[in-house]
Amino acid sequence: MQSGKEKMSNMASAAKEKAEVYKSKAEEKVEKMTTSTEEEKRIAEEKRGAKEAEAKMKLHESKAEHAAGKLATAGPATGAPIGTGVPAYPLGGYSTRKLP
Repeated sequence: MQSGKEKMSNMASAAKEKAEVYKSKAEEKVEKMTTSTEEEKRIAEEKRGAKEAEAKMKLHESKAEHAAGKLATAGPATGAPIGTGVPAYPLGGYSTRKLP
C-alpha cells in the first residue's frame, strides 16, 4: 500500500512526464514544418522518441526514489523474522484447561 506522500509524489512525477512528452511532440511538429527533406523529418521523429524515452526513464527513477524513501522511513516489523523456524504460536496449541 502506498503512503499518501509517495502517491502524491508519483502523481507529480507522472504529470511532469506527460508534460515532457507533450513538449517533445510539439517540438517535433515544429521541426517537421521547418524541414524540407524526408531525412530531416525522420531525424525529428527519432529525437522525439528519444526525449519521450528519457522522460519515461525519469518517471521510473523518481518512482523508485519515492518507494525507497518510504522504505527508509518505515519502522521495524513486529514479530519473529520470517524463516527463523520459530512459530509465533505455542507448539502444543493453546490450553483450554485451568492450571492449579
